[in-house]
Amino acid sequence: MRIRPDPAPFARRRGYAKDASVTFNALTDWPLFGLADDVRPALAAARSRGEAAALVTLCAVEGGGPRPPGTQMVFAGEDVLGFLSGGCVEGDIAGHAALTLTDGQPRHLVYGEGGPWPDIRLLCGARIEILVEKIAPGDAAIGRLIDLMQARRPALYRTDGVTRSCEEGTGPMCAVTKAPFGLTRCHAPVPRLIVVGGDPTALAIASLGAQSGMETTLIRPKGPQTPPPLAGVAYRREAAGAALAAVTIDPWTAIAIATHDIETDHEALMTALPSDAGYIGLLGARSRLEGRLHALRRAGIAGEAINRLHAPIGLPTGGKAPWEVAVSVIAEVMAEQGNR
Repeated sequence: MRIRPDPAPFARRRGYAKDASVTFNALTDWPLFGLADDVRPALAAARSRGEAAALVTLCAVEGGGPRPPGTQMVFAGEDVLGFLSGGCVEGDIAGHAALTLTDGQPRHLVYGEGGPWPDIRLLCGARIEILVEKIAPGDAAIGRLIDLMQARRPALYRTDGVTRSCEEGTGPMCAVTKAPFGLTRCHAPVPRLIVVGGDPTALAIASLGAQSGMETTLIRPKGPQTPPPLAGVAYRREAAGAALAAVTIDPWTAIAIATHDIETDHEALMTALPSDAGYIGLLGARSRLEGRLHALRRAGIAGEAINRLHAPIGLPTGGKAPWEVAVSVIAEVMAEQGNR
């Protein structure tokens, strides 16, 4: 997000404003910049503006902490995105990011036990190691990373702080070698959510999915011409099978079917179950489930595909109000993504 930075307390104390031509303050009263967790859009935006960016990566965590290794932040122009520690070190990191943008030198930072700054204490008692590197607007590795993001392909980004590379591939979120230092960060495609339905529950699921950072599409067959007034939600009104076929379905796609119409649900399931979707959920009463599954088997859907279905949809919270169901569905989708 774009904010107006004021001098950070740590930055003032360490004299960053005097030593660096760029200064930041990531810490506003309400750090909304930390709600976004994917740095690739911010890197792409800086690249399109012709601006250099400071990419900050959490390399190691000892003793527990709020964020895992591989968590990243971006500082570019007035744009700040991400958070590493819940407010313990971000202000100081902003000063180091400013210095890196000025002199181009990567920085390896240690906070907590063994760190050089005793005035900065991590409230969680952890020890963390951080890499700060300068990304030029024309950096080839970042260009490849953005291309793979747009193609919805997984990427392995490698860096030692000076030399970078990127290739298609999968692996652990973060892997670090000590000598010589090297960091590999795996970036999965942006999670995608497709919701089939148009009642308040379907709208709540779609809205919460978009707010959670998922690329969200709502399918309402023969729905109104006007799209739903939901921020970040795309809209299609074709028949369920045709609409699903028109949207790219890959392992990073979740499909939530919530129409309350047996025929529409069946049509959507006929397309969704044989697909590569990583999650497929069906809203509906448990008492009617066996009849629906029987219809799918009779239509030729293999048992292995049917076994992928989450039905009834969502984690068993017991709530049936639209937002209660939405929370249970998005939580179940995220749990499935985390288990892959």
